[in-house]
Amino acid sequence: MIYLTGDCHGDYRRFSETNFSQQKEMTKDDYMIVCGDFGLWEDSPQENQVMDALDALPFTTLWVDGNHENYDLISTFPVEEWHGGKVHFIRPSVIHLMRGQIFEIDGRSFFAFGGANSHDIDGGVLDPTADDFKDQVVAASKTGLPFRVDHLSWWKEEMPSDDEMKEGLENLAKHGNRVDFIVTHDCPSSVKTAFSEGTIKPDKLNDYFELVKTTVDYGMWFFGHYHHTGYADEKDLMLYEGIAKITE
Repeated sequence: MIYLTGDCHGDYRRFSETNFSQQKEMTKDDYMIVCGDFGLWEDSPQENQVMDALDALPFTTLWVDGNHENYDLISTFPVEEWHGGKVHFIRPSVIHLMRGQIFEIDGRSFFAFGGANSHDIDGGVLDPTADDFKDQVVAASKTGLPFRVDHLSWWKEEMPSDDEMKEGLENLAKHGNRVDFIVTHDCPSSVKTAFSEGTIKPDKLNDYFELVKTTVDYGMWFFGHYHHTGYADEKDLMLYEGIAKITE
């Protein structure tokens, strides 16, 4: 069985047996895939306990990264191969699916590509190494606008590199530009423009996904990021706290 859900932000209560009773019939050969903003933030006793608790669940948790992850921490895990693609093992059954990879899972092919541009930084990204950092925090706080701090609550790696995007296209080409499912955090430009009625402008990553959408034969595309659950169109499903089952 394979299920998918949206942004967790470190809150995994939806995976409790009370909220997700289907896990009673699942094993480690069954999967829950999180469409970004999984919530890997710090190497602390508290968070390690949370990761251990996830690892103890009867199923395997897979996730693509979002725009709210600690990329410095992610980079400390060795790159390994799993089911045909590159991953980071956070725990034996808590696995980060790296960008641009194709995975064969339960007889289905998945193209995974995390990342997104933060839309909650109207107050700017502050440099904690600046001499006037404290003054910057005071000034930013007074504006009432959301702000982030570089390498503490924001990382430039939230947006993919040219190499990651190139590798993704190359892997798709090797797969005949055909996959069963696509799992991302953000979505193609046309999808973003349609559901936002043009109020949210596409960026470089959205345009990249638009290229994927128009050149790849896929069954369904799942994404998070926008804190809403619903079909953007017949092949593209936006997920938040909802859980979708895609295979038996």
